[in-house]
Amino acid sequence: MIEHKNILEDDFGRNHTYLRISLTEKCNLRCTYCMPINGVPLTPKSNLMTSTEVFEIAKIFADSGVNKIRLTGGEPLLRKDFPEIVQNLSKLNVKIALTSNAVLIDRYIDDLKQYGINDINISLDTLATDKFLHIAKRDQFKKVYDNLILLVEEGFKVKVNVVLIKGFNENEIVDFIKLTKDLPISIRFIEFMPFDGNKWEKDKMISYQEVMGFVEQGFEKNAIERIEDAKNDTAKNYQIKGFQGSFGVISSVTNPFCDSCNRIRLTADGKLKNCLFSSTETDLLTQFREGKSITPIIQKVIRQKHKMRGGMDSIEKLENPDLHQQNRSMITIGG
Repeated sequence: MIEHKNILEDDFGRNHTYLRISLTEKCNLRCTYCMPINGVPLTPKSNLMTSTEVFEIAKIFADSGVNKIRLTGGEPLLRKDFPEIVQNLSKLNVKIALTSNAVLIDRYIDDLKQYGINDINISLDTLATDKFLHIAKRDQFKKVYDNLILLVEEGFKVKVNVVLIKGFNENEIVDFIKLTKDLPISIRFIEFMPFDGNKWEKDKMISYQEVMGFVEQGFEKNAIERIEDAKNDTAKNYQIKGFQGSFGVISSVTNPFCDSCNRIRLTADGKLKNCLFSSTETDLLTQFREGKSITPIIQKVIRQKHKMRGGMDSIEKLENPDLHQQNRSMITIGG
């Protein structure tokens, strides 16, 4: 048995320093790749982490070596106690980031600034109003786009997450990259991933190679520059020469980044997932409420992490609905 010097190190030598905390299962959009068409049964409020529990459990992770926390949802800004949550977390010696659909983010600009949350990821899968309504089931494109521009103007570091689905938005890849000409943002194209209820099929994916094919059709080859990826980055990053921003491809399915993964996830109901693709979860909240130490539980979960994609180490396994439907819907895991 490997002797662990750090409780957040797994048996493959990966040290987990990045915790993603889902604050809620609720969302004000209904994106089809995230939420089943008929919605999901919501966890009773009494079974969700309170703002105090979010802080106290996060502190245990921070004391164990986590140096970055990203708040996700659902839509995290739907939590009425969001300002209280970020005020508490700002007391920890960690970097705090946020993933949001941006519908409400203009209301929280001052809170984000006050508590040092500068890294914001925005979900936006199309630049067309009608297609936004089709994918999100809500007519909020203008609000999201206006808030994207507002974040840039207010000096935030903004990444735009674009889930690519064949037949829906691959013809917008070049248009998204053109946004980076005058905006200092990072566009991140994400492969469509399988979760319960999202009708995933391999044929709906746009692979890394296909994305780059569209890029090479839209720009001169000598203008496409590979740029250095940050440590533990999930994307392969590029820039068009002379553009202010950049773009990248997150190929979790066709070219996973598991070897350098440093991520773990805490769901809104206090379940720990050691991989986005994992169908297994461990209840930390119940143990915490009973006054038990959750540190040994966390260590065990980390050490049990599979080498690749929660054990789904082949496309064949991903295509097996009996396997990927054992995982939760994305809306209840946290983006």
